[in-house]
Amino acid sequence: MHGTCCAAVAAGRPSCGAWCSRCRCWGCCGSASPRTSSATAPTTDDGRNTSVATAVSVDIRNELLRLAKPFRISGHVFRDSPVTVVTLRHGPHQGRGEGAGVYYLRDEPADMLATLESHREAIESGLSRDELRSLLPPGGARNALDCALWELQASRAGVPVWKLAGLESARPLLTTYTLGADEPQVMGAGAVAYTHARAIKMKLTGEVDIDIERVRAVRAARPDVWLGVDANQGYVADTLQRLVPVLVDEDVSLLEQPCARGDEACLDGLDCSVAIAADESVQGLDEIEPLLGRFDVVNIKLDKCGGLTEGLLMAERARALGLQVMVGNMIGTSWAMGAGFVLGQHCDIVDLDGALFLAQDRSPGVIYADGQVDCPGNVWGGC
Repeated sequence: MHGTCCAAVAAGRPSCGAWCSRCRCWGCCGSASPRTSSATAPTTDDGRNTSVATAVSVDIRNELLRLAKPFRISGHVFRDSPVTVVTLRHGPHQGRGEGAGVYYLRDEPADMLATLESHREAIESGLSRDELRSLLPPGGARNALDCALWELQASRAGVPVWKLAGLESARPLLTTYTLGADEPQVMGAGAVAYTHARAIKMKLTGEVDIDIERVRAVRAARPDVWLGVDANQGYVADTLQRLVPVLVDEDVSLLEQPCARGDEACLDGLDCSVAIAADESVQGLDEIEPLLGRFDVVNIKLDKCGGLTEGLLMAERARALGLQVMVGNMIGTSWAMGAGFVLGQHCDIVDLDGALFLAQDRSPGVIYADGQVDCPGNVWGGC
């Protein structure tokens, strides 16, 4: 509003008392009494509270989310999911963020909580999202705080997070429904049980013979769906050569992270018409360009990259390089899915079913219906 206030001074009129972004103060004309921080305290474009008379209230805690049943992927079985939750309050406004970390990098909530507590003073003073990117590395701690900053800023501005992120609207998204690795017949039955699913992603373990049976069983059970497989780093060059022809025969559309992070050279020369997605091989913005020539799709997860701010930058950069964009998730509640839902508006492939694996989600929660996920404003990110 700097034009109103400063223009009044230039014209010799009384001050309007509005916030002047040029002079960075209230009532810069001098005739109005300075205002204290309030429900409409000004913020910069990246969320910094420019009026710090009232500190931001910060609550940081860890929660243990119980899964409805064990969930198996290559090299790991999940029975629960610990998360770090950040809640920011400023006057009547609130922002919430949830981070699970990155288990295979030992980025875990116990350390995430300690990291955030060590920066409590900076957070209370009105840390911006850009400053956060410089303060903390990518990972779960930064994700939880970044998402809380987005929601707090949206509340102050009186707009949903998706609008703050530059979108004209937010639409329900076709999401994959994930099958954990199991016996082939069990996975086939699981695919049938996903009655509303229009896209299924199934976990493989790197055991090529049984993985081939798994793929065939799921495709036989659900010939109607888009089908992707996720190897979670379970394959090497030799076994991958045996798997790929079966994926082609069974009309599989996506092969996610076949080889280990650091062993991407095993993809060189691979004859594969199935799109290959990088998950563990790409954590943040600076790791996108090395994917070129080996991967077709970038799977962005907010826990990996450190929040919605970095996730949006990654999506933009991936598209500029000619890569497709996917949003994924660690297991989490609807608060985590809600932040991913905003990024998902920019994506070709959406995998936001993490809340379905929980014994109990938050209420209200995201809505899964007709193969889609939707995040009403009262779940996360509304104004």
